[in-house]
Amino acid sequence: MVEIYLFTDGGCSGNPGPGGWGYLLRHLATGKEKQDSGAEPETTNNRMELQAVIEGLKALNKPCHVELFTDSVYVGKGMTEWMSKWKANGWKRKEKKKLVPVKNVELWQQLDALLEIHHVKYTRVKGHSGHEENDLVDGLAVEAYQKYL
Repeated sequence: MVEIYLFTDGGCSGNPGPGGWGYLLRHLATGKEKQDSGAEPETTNNRMELQAVIEGLKALNKPCHVELFTDSVYVGKGMTEWMSKWKANGWKRKEKKKLVPVKNVELWQQLDALLEIHHVKYTRVKGHSGHEENDLVDGLAVEAYQKYL
């Protein structure tokens, strides 16, 4: 299976507010790269973080081994800790001893479907810490939502 690095970031100006996402894909064997970004006029930071991962995985033409680098603890914990419980509970989560709908469920379900195709390993990077690729995708996300300011 092809090995890919996926760097993602999402952000908003205000939360909620205009938001953007960006990703960088890197094919490890060839070094070939692809990047993309997009924006929404009214969204949240968490939605944009998820959208960045979804768009990056959707850009892959065949099943791959992907190492995902993101500064989003929300995405990382969602993928590695929370999602299996949400699915078992009908896409609901516990809040004050009750089951309530998962926020951003349609995005989590899209990501879940993509995780069935690709083998994804989550690696957390510290945001705004001089990590070259994280800074690049952060810039893509910010540039994308600037058109709504």
